[in-house]
Amino acid sequence: MSQVVECVPNFSEGRSSEIVDALAGVVRSVPGVVLLDETKDPDHHRAVVTFAGRPYAVAEVAYQMARLASQLIDLRNHHGEHPRVGATDVIPFVPIRGVSMQDCVQLARMVGQRIGNELKIPVFLYEQAATRPERKQLEWIRKGGLKGLADRMAGDPAWVPDFGPKHLHQTAGVTVVGARWPLIAFNVNLKSCDLSVARAIAKVVRQSSGGLPYVKAIGVELKSQQLVQVSMNVTNHEETPLHVVFAAVQREAAARGVEVAGTEIVGLVPEQALMETAQQALCLNQFDGRQVLESRLDRPESREAIGRMAASQPVKEPSPAKVGAPDRKMAELHGQTGGSVGAQSAAFAAGLGIMVAKLTRARAVETRLSEICTRLYELAQADRDAYARVLQARKLPITHPDRPLQLSSNLLGAIETPLEIVKLSCELIPLLRGLLTQAKPELQPDLKMGLRLADAVIDGCLGMVEENMKTQPNQLLIASIRERFSVAEQMLVDAKSLCYTPPFDSWAQNMLNILKLR
Repeated sequence: MSQVVECVPNFSEGRSSEIVDALAGVVRSVPGVVLLDETKDPDHHRAVVTFAGRPYAVAEVAYQMARLASQLIDLRNHHGEHPRVGATDVIPFVPIRGVSMQDCVQLARMVGQRIGNELKIPVFLYEQAATRPERKQLEWIRKGGLKGLADRMAGDPAWVPDFGPKHLHQTAGVTVVGARWPLIAFNVNLKSCDLSVARAIAKVVRQSSGGLPYVKAIGVELKSQQLVQVSMNVTNHEETPLHVVFAAVQREAAARGVEVAGTEIVGLVPEQALMETAQQALCLNQFDGRQVLESRLDRPESREAIGRMAASQPVKEPSPAKVGAPDRKMAELHGQTGGSVGAQSAAFAAGLGIMVAKLTRARAVETRLSEICTRLYELAQADRDAYARVLQARKLPITHPDRPLQLSSNLLGAIETPLEIVKLSCELIPLLRGLLTQAKPELQPDLKMGLRLADAVIDGCLGMVEENMKTQPNQLLIASIRERFSVAEQMLVDAKSLCYTPPFDSWAQNMLNILKLR
């Protein structure tokens, strides 16, 4: 994956596993996105879901999660320790690889606009995406809670939302969307039930009160554990490492006669942040991160060497008697789906192009074809998985309350996957066509085979998308997909014009003449 964006939406629900699982299920339904972590806390009454992937796929997941949360979470019945202003409280986009902060700002604006226009939920942009200085910090938007924000929206022109209506959504409140650098959610639990102690320590250590740079902190009560907590966000662990933050909280707690009960990290944390802390805790001299075994194995040269060993000395697994081989092959064929076969067929077409590109020394074309081929094989498995989830949803009783939701989210994956296969297959055609003008006559039949394969894949996958849209119950999803479907149809028309080759080229006619002579 050449471009990777992380998204860490926070939801005002930390007690219902069913709702949190449903939200995480949206991530699993969209190809090109991977679920990294999901965390919920009943005291905070909050869930944090972390996922990453291709930018526009991540944006689609973020919108679909906000849509689902607006249906499942009612803020009127919400009571929790963590500050919040929305059912989907905050959606930050974080650049990870191959994308800029400005790219994430554009994603935030795109998703915010959809939430505001389509879900009718007011949206405020924050952090790097903020349109006004007073909205840059999340805590400024949350000041006074939901009521305080509602009052500002009603009486202050400076607090008109960036997108959506000018009043709160009845059940979903507002949603804050933005772009930021990676942060660490780091909490320190104290052996005390006195909330004032946690709040006093939080005030001392947070940057806004003159404390540690890049630290945001509040004091909260953990009733289920009979503890209080200093809940913090560390926005730059390189400038303010975790061990410095912990030492400050521990020192302030000791000054008040309170012991530390433990610490926790919510969500994911950069490896370097833990290595810094370990180095300080163990008083390591001249420690180098390259001394970590897993880091050494993860270096490109190590992966390449291991890959060469695996290729030259493949491990032979014990196999059943040869008589069972055809049965196994048939079982594999029975597990295929239309989209899976289409993706593999397009990958074969790309493979033919790679062969010719190598022989003609078209390095750039070879590189791109290899990337497309790899992604197509991933999509082949993604389509099989999507189909299995659709079947599972259809097995639910008609009266089951979760059936419509599961069908909708799972059908989305069954639509998104073939659409991406279409897009990649359309990209294949001009690449193969370009090679056709450079290739020697004996290589041209291979390229023509690839062109016809790609053409058939586009036609077939569009048909599958069209059929799946007929059973998609979510009309909002259908509207957004239909526009992309129309674009794909035009791509098919263009592709067919490029794919055309005379049905009987000279080499084919010669072969027919030879066969007739025999």
